[in-house]
Amino acid sequence: MPRFEMIAFDADDTLWHTERLYTHTQTKFKQLLAHYHRPEWIEERLYQTELQNLEHFGYGIKAFALSMIETAVELTEGRISGGDIQRIIGWAREMLAAEVELLEHVAETLAGLAERYLLMLLTKGDLLDQETKIERSGLALYFRYIEIVSDKRRASYERLLQRYDIAPERFLMVGNSLRSDILPVLAIGASAVYVPNEFTWLHEAAEPPAGQPGYYELEHLGLLPALLNDLEGR
Repeated sequence: MPRFEMIAFDADDTLWHTERLYTHTQTKFKQLLAHYHRPEWIEERLYQTELQNLEHFGYGIKAFALSMIETAVELTEGRISGGDIQRIIGWAREMLAAEVELLEHVAETLAGLAERYLLMLLTKGDLLDQETKIERSGLALYFRYIEIVSDKRRASYERLLQRYDIAPERFLMVGNSLRSDILPVLAIGASAVYVPNEFTWLHEAAEPPAGQPGYYELEHLGLLPALLNDLEGR
């Protein structure tokens, strides 16, 4: 019997590129407001607005667009034009319609693991946006279950494992966010594989729990099958 009854994968920036869309749009946003403030200050104010709005709007592109509009109104003291607000909305539409580009090794890794393990796609964010990206990614066929949640906290994982009747020691989470994919999973006694991505959002960063039982770190997803073979051998 395999050591893990279920392996769950984060989606954004674990399976496909996402954060670089935000980075590119944020650059355009700073250029839009450049004659009002320094780029560093615009970036800081936008980040703080996003954090304040998480409890109201959650995660995702639509929430990001609302935070850009709010920040633009604040930093221009209400002088932002309707045309510029329309431009921000247009950027959000472009992000939502952007091609879903898989990270390296993703398709072949999932195809192989799906033959041996029960796989779940576990992502957070806007329901419509995530459903659309999953469909366009072409990866849905590899997952027995797909869960889209508003946030990933310890309680979220506890409820999930209870719903699927899986013991923590039989669950493995794979993702690029230490804050959402790794630390809360380790806190419930499950295992987690951290696959860093250079474009991970600052809010998702944390100190890697090196040496903690159940924690593993890989350079890329293509190394996951070998890690699993090693763990099963133990």
